[in-house]
Amino acid sequence: MIKTKLIGMSLLLSSVLFASNTTSLNTDEALLTKVKKAGIKSIPKSQTEINKLIDPNGIISEAKVNLGKQLYFEPRLSKSGIISCNTCHNLGLGGADGVAAAVGHKWMANPSHLNSPTVYNAVFYDSQFWDGRSHSLEHQAQGPMQAEPEMASPQELVIKRINSIPEYVDAFKNAYDKNVSIDFETITATIGLFERTLVTPSKFDDYLNGDKNALNKEEKEGLHLFVDKGCATCHNGIALGGKMMPFPIVKPYKFADLGDFKGDKNGMVKVPTLRNITETAPYFHNGAIWSLADSIKEMGSTQLGIEFSEAETKKLISFLKTLKGRKPEITYPQLPESSASTPKPDFN
Repeated sequence: MIKTKLIGMSLLLSSVLFASNTTSLNTDEALLTKVKKAGIKSIPKSQTEINKLIDPNGIISEAKVNLGKQLYFEPRLSKSGIISCNTCHNLGLGGADGVAAAVGHKWMANPSHLNSPTVYNAVFYDSQFWDGRSHSLEHQAQGPMQAEPEMASPQELVIKRINSIPEYVDAFKNAYDKNVSIDFETITATIGLFERTLVTPSKFDDYLNGDKNALNKEEKEGLHLFVDKGCATCHNGIALGGKMMPFPIVKPYKFADLGDFKGDKNGMVKVPTLRNITETAPYFHNGAIWSLADSIKEMGSTQLGIEFSEAETKKLISFLKTLKGRKPEITYPQLPESSASTPKPDFN
């Protein structure tokens, strides 16, 4: 009799566990279907598949990437000789600079009070710059270098500096061919090729790629909310951002008067990526909000016309934390020495 009861209890427990696992499985499948329909995509699990996305034309090589990394950290590309790409897009600080408005030549803050977006995963953006005026990392690299409030280097100065350094000349010949023209476009494109490799898969991608245990209950609930409340309308694709969208939509942005940026001619603004969002405060195009919770609430009001509760905000933050990715290992490169003909730093 006792043995029969134990067997019955065992069968009952097994059926409960089976039902629980089935419910969990069905819930995950429903969530993943919902995420897919919202247009959210994962960074692929396979490096081979990642390479196909970041290098569809097969032009990236180890030599080009290594040279691009040197140039990314090269302060002599700036007029003053002390500002590099990494100054505003610091790879040790989430790919951004941690200040509200980018600081450039003569230590002046950006005149439009524009915040530096992260360079990590920028390869997955449809548009570059807040006004979307560029559509590739190779082209985008040309802008800050020449902009007076940023690196302030005329093309001619950049070309002279690089071509005056024998090690760089040899590195370009090795990366491309001996007859390569080391012009402005080639220099900036090489930086862009390095930036293409700055991809950071996270446990969110692990979940989308099949690991149902990669996210916990609250993180999944946050993901449900993210899609159901409409956040994924703008924050989708692999980058969960990077497209041009209207801003604001429903209500005025609380800090719209900080800086003079109003979007492109159609009032469209590049949607910032949410990947590594916990590392890239302050937020919005003008860096006006430092709290992630306050940013979520402001987006709810401005873009969706809704008010997120404290509980909803907490769950959304739990989900957003899953987007902190695994960074590629970057060692600070040794840079070649200047020659007697290298143009001197200019602080004017």
